[in-house]
Amino acid sequence: MRHYDVIIIGSGINSLSSAALLGKAKKNVLVLEARDTIGGLASTIEFSSGFRCNVINDSIKWINPNLFSELDINSNNLNIIKPNISHIALGDHKNPIFFHRDANKTSESIQNFSAKDATKWDSFISYIKKLTDFLEPLYNSTPPCLPKASIKDLLSMKSMLRPIFKHGTQGTVDLLRAVPMMMPEMMDEWFENELLRSALSTSGICNSSLGPFSASTAYNFLHQHLYSNGVILANNFIDGGTIEFANTLAKTAKFHNVEIQIGSEVESINIENNYSKGVLLKSGEFISSEIVVSGTDPKNTFIKLTGPQKLNPTFLNQLSNIKYRGSVARIHFALKDLPNIKGIAQDEMKTMFSISPSIEYLEKASDSMKYGNIAENPYLEFCFPSIINNNFAPKGKHVLSATFQYAPYKLRNRVWDKDSKNELKNNTIKGIERSIPNLTELIEDSLVHSPKDLENEFSLSEGNVNHGEITLDQFMFMRPTMSCSQYNTPIENLYLCGPGTHPGGGLHGTNALNAVREILQNEL
Repeated sequence: MRHYDVIIIGSGINSLSSAALLGKAKKNVLVLEARDTIGGLASTIEFSSGFRCNVINDSIKWINPNLFSELDINSNNLNIIKPNISHIALGDHKNPIFFHRDANKTSESIQNFSAKDATKWDSFISYIKKLTDFLEPLYNSTPPCLPKASIKDLLSMKSMLRPIFKHGTQGTVDLLRAVPMMMPEMMDEWFENELLRSALSTSGICNSSLGPFSASTAYNFLHQHLYSNGVILANNFIDGGTIEFANTLAKTAKFHNVEIQIGSEVESINIENNYSKGVLLKSGEFISSEIVVSGTDPKNTFIKLTGPQKLNPTFLNQLSNIKYRGSVARIHFALKDLPNIKGIAQDEMKTMFSISPSIEYLEKASDSMKYGNIAENPYLEFCFPSIINNNFAPKGKHVLSATFQYAPYKLRNRVWDKDSKNELKNNTIKGIERSIPNLTELIEDSLVHSPKDLENEFSLSEGNVNHGEITLDQFMFMRPTMSCSQYNTPIENLYLCGPGTHPGGGLHGTNALNAVREILQNEL
């Protein structure tokens, strides 16, 4: 029988980060991945002959710099592409708004729509930077164990004093005032132009079932802008596809003698007297370990792998209250040629586009979630990954990858099948054809991932890529539940490291940094 210090379930960014960090700490680590390839939410596949796509994430909003420093990852082993134009907002206007890494150039683009808004841009950047300065130390801290917080818990939060010293108590007031806001409230305080207001609001609904008029969407906006150095709507691409981030972490983990085993689905986590003792594979092999770390979401970890019979009723009730509500679908198109987009040169297309004419447009799209319908006029975000990586398509051809909101995991009076996926694809094409009128004639092939497909292929409960909604009632010491918000769980030696933990979703690696710190401290 094989035995390891640590078994890690899954091979997404947080699982591989945890493995590399624990391997560096001289632990004997085994990573188990059910699929035949590593990467999870960072996966890149060939979806049609000669055409490749990033299945879920085309870009990464931010990566925790502490992860790179801990694992000695730099531009020599991972090339992060930061285009000068970070985002382009398309609406019903002749010209789009260009969001540049250079704030002055963004202001010039906004000037074409509103001189008043352009003058406020620098102040808005400073405001967002101030608020994220408060969140960054909070994100790098283990949540306190409430309601029984100890002196140790309180001392772990001392890093929160730094932004208070920097920005004063007014900064704290601004943060507490901003995080519960809905996006229109924040926009009302800053801008008048509707395309600008809606483009910024898209960051508040990113990968969420909520519409912009929902409370705490301003918090999601801030969540997307940590470590952005004042770049609003930042998008960072990985040279070679998002999978190269996972590959780099895997190489680092293997350098530290971590074993990675693909095609090895875990049947169950072995629990004896409330202690995790290892895992049983679908193949029938039992592998023992001192510690088990799960990178899967809480529902899969506890209901599927440990079994509800191993859980106390209070904890089981907390688990049942976690809101997943997947609302995002992904569509990839193989194109005969690169299309033209009015007002945008080809050398400006190496970025992310959004289609969001107004905040009301976004809110109406989100109404589909209430009624279990596929949005007829969806919020769409798309890019051409084949411009960024020329090996993603045959020469002269291209890939368009789009994220569709809103596509409810639970449809009313129907299921996710060929017909519903065709409807989703057609609504996507119709939406994009507002800016690319000849898109249909360019399409050679396509691939649709509904929320149900994401659940089936990547073990994402209800297809939620954040392993649970990012809302204030699922934040910090309440993420994923009050009983396991510190990465350990009610089952001894069983830990969580995925995006279902604090501080939430994204390919940033912060969850792994915090989880590994707790694992190593608890061993002392």
